[in-house]
Amino acid sequence: MKHPYKTREGGATVTIFVPYDCKNHCPFCINKGEYADLTGFSAEKIRASIRRMDAITPYCDFVFTGGEPFADLAVLQSMLDEIPATHKVYINTTLPVSEFQTEEDILVFTERNKHKITCINVSRHMQKYVVESNDGLLARLPVPFRVNCVLYKDYPAKDLAPYLDRFKKVPGASIQFRFDYTATTPENLYEEEGDKILQDLKKIARYTGLDGCRMRCGFHFDYQGMELTYHKTLPYSTIVETDPRDGVTYDILYDILIKQNGDIHGDWDGTPLDVAAYEKVVFEPYDLKWLARIA
Repeated sequence: MKHPYKTREGGATVTIFVPYDCKNHCPFCINKGEYADLTGFSAEKIRASIRRMDAITPYCDFVFTGGEPFADLAVLQSMLDEIPATHKVYINTTLPVSEFQTEEDILVFTERNKHKITCINVSRHMQKYVVESNDGLLARLPVPFRVNCVLYKDYPAKDLAPYLDRFKKVPGASIQFRFDYTATTPENLYEEEGDKILQDLKKIARYTGLDGCRMRCGFHFDYQGMELTYHKTLPYSTIVETDPRDGVTYDILYDILIKQNGDIHGDWDGTPLDVAAYEKVVFEPYDLKWLARIA
């Protein structure tokens, strides 16, 4: 750590990489290489790190990702059990079904944990890279869900409206299109005129406004009554900034990672978190705010 830590009220989001792989090979996934060798992966150490982070920031958000969180429901349950009800919990998943795991297995699991799961973020891409469960499963989920779709490189713009029409039929669905965050920079984070995705969406949906902060932003739309967001985020999670009020330079954390072996990182590039220093973190109001609302 070069500087003392600062984060938003409640604490930085804690993203947990599950200690088991998925069977997918999405071309934009930067995590796949981490699962090539499972040596040292430990659910027990992850659970210990969850308890440590809960003790420091008992109101932070937790996000499960991977890998595929729903690929091992028993281990996922053991990790969820470590998270008290003071936290919001999000799960990034494809909702995988197979001969070993049925839709009913997923429904039973989510019903059992509906008091704890805030939202399930379901990956459904315009170009299919994985075997998908039936869209009807989404409507049966007993917890809120959102459909996430990465618009990767030369996505087929002509298929945007048919894709949205597909999920407009699913009760409770909202869509988040995501820019390839490995290509996001501070210079293009808020770019509008030269952003092809944004301009394509404005042709088919009603633009309703923009929110954002130092790290990420969301362009909001209404598509025939369905909520639609275009999300962009930087590929790192630490902003170094000097507070003009006290002259102190801080590492401002937005995300903290619990890796597959239980190690706790302060950024996506392998930077370890100085956990003892984070126990003395300074809090500030979350800088995410509405920058424009359009009636």
